[in-house]
Amino acid sequence: MWLGILGLVAVICAVSWQVFGRYVLNNTPTWAESLALLLVLYVTMLGVAVGVRDAGHIGLESFLVLAPDWLRLKMEYLIHALILLFGLAMAWNCAELAGSVWEYRLPTLWISEGWKYVPASVAGVLIVLFSIEHIIALARPRSGTRLGITNALPQASRTSCRFSNPLAGGNACGPARPVPRHSPNSP
Repeated sequence: MWLGILGLVAVICAVSWQVFGRYVLNNTPTWAESLALLLVLYVTMLGVAVGVRDAGHIGLESFLVLAPDWLRLKMEYLIHALILLFGLAMAWNCAELAGSVWEYRLPTLWISEGWKYVPASVAGVLIVLFSIEHIIALARPRSGTRLGITNALPQASRTSCRFSNPLAGGNACGPARPVPRHSPNSP
């Protein structure tokens, strides 16, 4: 988290210096825009990896909520396996791309062009590690649950409330809220 905050502060400083140089000094620093773009890549890729770690990626949870426990567990395994494969492909291909352009220089920063592809490669490795963490957490049984899957509502309540309007602020099954997904940080 602190790396992301530090990266955002650095982006703000670079863009602020560019604006100050352009409008106050009437001399735009050529390196500020390139540095800001490079820092945005680093912050974004770090955010992508953290999103996978926190299971905050885009998903169709309505299918998981409606599925029975045995199918939900298999779907969770499939989701994390596919994310793991995506992370592997991302890490490998971005590392190859970084290596292929390493001799070229960014003209305004005088660093290798490959530095633009390093954050995506590192994020791919982190995505793989976090996906493995999720798969291990799914396989580990927890007290009060079956194979790491928790339900917010019993099966009978879930099926009887399936067609109610969750946007109306709740229903007979309780307040309108999504069924929590399994998280490696949950007790």
